[in-house]
Amino acid sequence: MNYRTKRHLVVFCTSLVLLLVWQLGAMVLDSQILLPEVGPVVSALFTLAKASPFPLHVGYTVARALESFFIILISATVLGILAGRSPFFSMVAKPVVTVLKAVPVMSIILLAFIWFSSGVVPLFSAFLMGFPVMFVQIEQGFLHMDKNLEQMCDLYDFSPSLKIRYFVIPSLVPSFVTGARTTLSMVWKVVIAAEVLTVPRYGVGAQMHLAQVQLETENVLSWTLIAILLTALGDIAFDGLVILLGKLKKYQDVRRLPCDIGK
Repeated sequence: MNYRTKRHLVVFCTSLVLLLVWQLGAMVLDSQILLPEVGPVVSALFTLAKASPFPLHVGYTVARALESFFIILISATVLGILAGRSPFFSMVAKPVVTVLKAVPVMSIILLAFIWFSSGVVPLFSAFLMGFPVMFVQIEQGFLHMDKNLEQMCDLYDFSPSLKIRYFVIPSLVPSFVTGARTTLSMVWKVVIAAEVLTVPRYGVGAQMHLAQVQLETENVLSWTLIAILLTALGDIAFDGLVILLGKLKKYQDVRRLPCDIGK
């Protein structure tokens, strides 16, 4: 049994244990409002999935999360590299990043709700909360690049394009993947939390809020399971990305680098 199979088996068994604990807790409490059993929640989940607005609620949440995520990826990567290259820029950016890391999520969301419409609040809030995570990862990744390899690139007079291709990008990939994975997980949470507070017309968080107001605990848990599924799909996508990058690296390793140096 290989490592991946063992990991999947452990995840499956852990999930079963959590479902068992949930079911036992619901049976002990014996209250559908406090904690419904697994069966009614699963039934409510299928009922919600069959409703016509369901794709809109999930789609709007996914769109907000991904839009904020890609804005973070681009801006934090560029600024993180600049901070890694320039100590002055790093000192200028440090107070801003520190403030964003320290400000409570709810404060950001409430202030954004004053400044923007309900549809923009999740996007803006997720950006402010996710940006410092990605920025710090890229900056630290750039600062910890192997100086010996950099000197070797200079010694062999690599062109800027070759240096970026064979040194900078491979050196930053681990930090980029780690930062992106953590950022995306945070973005899901902040977007849904912002939707809960601002209640836009469409959104997973908005539906959580409406279900809570109506004391429909099974629906609250159903939408929560959907949010967990979205996060899990993001993690699976990054696992696939890591595997793909590993294969690409092996492919590059077998290529003859001297053939490219003269280009």
